[in-house]
Amino acid sequence: MKYDLHVHSKYSSDGILDPKKIVKIAIKKGLHGIAVTDHDTIEGGLKTKKLENEDLKVIIGSEISTTRGEIIGLFLSEEVKSKNFDEVCDEIRDQDGSVVVPHPFDESRKSTFTIKNEDIKSVDAIEIFNSRCVHQIYNKNAELYIKEHDITGLGGSDAHFSFEIGNAGVILKSHDLRNAILKNDLKVFGKKSVFLNHGMTKVLKLWRKRYG
Repeated sequence: MKYDLHVHSKYSSDGILDPKKIVKIAIKKGLHGIAVTDHDTIEGGLKTKKLENEDLKVIIGSEISTTRGEIIGLFLSEEVKSKNFDEVCDEIRDQDGSVVVPHPFDESRKSTFTIKNEDIKSVDAIEIFNSRCVHQIYNKNAELYIKEHDITGLGGSDAHFSFEIGNAGVILKSHDLRNAILKNDLKVFGKKSVFLNHGMTKVLKLWRKRYG
């Protein structure tokens, strides 16, 4: 089973992808599942979940802005309202969700959550391959960190455009992703996105902010 665990739809402030297109491209790319993780909302995940079929599993998620940086919640059913890290983790856990730290060592992003050792007890997994990390040392550092601290590593494309979907993710043997994360029973795969994608995303975000 092959999942991309970090995809943005048009319901993100910097997204453009319609849920129908996400599902179509994901299946075309040979994925068995995706997590829609829009910024500070599960709306895109809810819309995409309605399109779930026997070929593609949809995980409802959100990339949540906390006062310390971004945290991903997977397997959500309600919006996460808090901005405090501990409270965000509590809200995710109250929904029986999984707490994931995306791109934790990416120094080029202001939104990066820098994980501390005392945070480990609150975290279920760390993204060790994010296709949009400009320098692969960021992903390498995350991989070294999970080995040192015995935490599950995940992968995601961080796709904002259709051609990015499936660039990274996880491979698991079972159909139970939640259990595979808890037991660290999966394999991460990924390839780097082109740097131009970051520029395109910034332009899109500015355009949407100005014209809606």
